[in-house]
Amino acid sequence: MEDDLDEFNLHVQRYRPEELQKLAKTTKFTRKEIQLIYRGFKQECPTGLVDEDGFKRIFAQFFPQGDATHYAHYVFNTFKQNNHGQISFEDFLGALSTVSRGSTQEKLQWIFGLYDVNNDGLISKSEMVDVVTAIYQMMGRATEPLVEDTCAKDHVEKIFHLIDTNHDGAITIEELAKWVSRDETIIQSLAMMDTVLYTRPDPHDPAHPPPTRQSLGRP
Repeated sequence: MEDDLDEFNLHVQRYRPEELQKLAKTTKFTRKEIQLIYRGFKQECPTGLVDEDGFKRIFAQFFPQGDATHYAHYVFNTFKQNNHGQISFEDFLGALSTVSRGSTQEKLQWIFGLYDVNNDGLISKSEMVDVVTAIYQMMGRATEPLVEDTCAKDHVEKIFHLIDTNHDGAITIEELAKWVSRDETIIQSLAMMDTVLYTRPDPHDPAHPPPTRQSLGRP
């Protein structure tokens, strides 16, 4: 990793990643894990910064059986971006650490931000439909059984009012937290970024079968 960083800094003077040890202290990843994540990031983002188009290309590699464009857009918007609409490796790693290794509360905060597309502090039914639809589009042929185009909307119609306990047409983070508290595995099906961004799934590996409709069915 140190050699990778030295070589990287020689070629890209405008961007210097933080030292490996510091990254290990500020995230929940080991030095070896950071090394693997960084190598993949550098391969896709040789300048050390990635814009939304580059981020979409990363997602596309992990979900060739579907269209990851829309989901990648929503995920990218949860990152802290510079004035040029780019994210750094440190921010990328920090968000990945939160989603994959964070506490239930940290994951909940990230997921709420993912679904709160317009960042107004509330999740509307249309926002939920948009994000859930994007997840179905991304998974594509990997879902078993195959989903119809209307599945996401139909499912959101069925469960939105269950989460929206005061029936005001919008979900607050408190309402989402109450829903998740019923079964913490819900949060795992909401946050797929930990497997998406640094663990390429092997469709032939019986230990990692294609996701079922149930796992996608939770908003």
